[in-house]
Amino acid sequence: MKITVIGGTGLIGSQLVARLREAGHEVVASSLSTGVDLLTGAGLDEALDGADTVVNVTNSPTFDEASPEFFRTTSGHLLAAGERAGVRHQVILSIVGVDQVPQLDYYRAKTLQEELLRQGPTPYSIVRATQFFEFMDAVMSWTSDDSTVRLPATRIRPMATADVVAALADVATGAPLNGTLDVAGPEVFRLDELGRFTLSARQDGRSVVTDEKAGMFAAVEGDVLIGGPDARLAPTHYKDWLDASR
Repeated sequence: MKITVIGGTGLIGSQLVARLREAGHEVVASSLSTGVDLLTGAGLDEALDGADTVVNVTNSPTFDEASPEFFRTTSGHLLAAGERAGVRHQVILSIVGVDQVPQLDYYRAKTLQEELLRQGPTPYSIVRATQFFEFMDAVMSWTSDDSTVRLPATRIRPMATADVVAALADVATGAPLNGTLDVAGPEVFRLDELGRFTLSARQDGRSVVTDEKAGMFAAVEGDVLIGGPDARLAPTHYKDWLDASR
């Protein structure tokens, strides 16, 4: 197959490009650095020329009220270019529970991206993943100082990006789902507990204070971020990933 990965030089995209190439597929890695600009549409026709499948793993540069317009514009350009090129399958990476957290601008924006894909002209698949292990440092940095990290007790089921990539590769090389696949990590954690475990494993002397108003995930209610009973569970455990990454 010929597969174009939009956002193919980023954290997820670069791993996906490598995995697909190892499997014998012809892969085009497209990003701003290769001359493809989703916001203007520049370079898209060339990047999609002859592609059977397009996988979009790009992200909004901000998580605020500007993010919906980013996804509206970029989705429109990519869907139109895909139709011109005769692409037979469009795939996007989204977030488990994204449509159940309307309090967050970014989650509303990703929900809009999903809806635009569903209404588009091309068979599609949506892969919804839980939070990445790799983002834990960023999550803690939002509400930390020299001695304390403040985190809510929100329940999450994080996963390794390598496992996200494996799911994306399976979907991209298969028949369009015309629906959604949820993928999640093997374990459920409270975010504050995960913070304590992470700091302890790294011998970081800061303490974690449970604060239900701290950070972006404080807006999440219930268990919407852990995936339902039909979610595909990834094999990598957080402790094993943490040990390997040190």
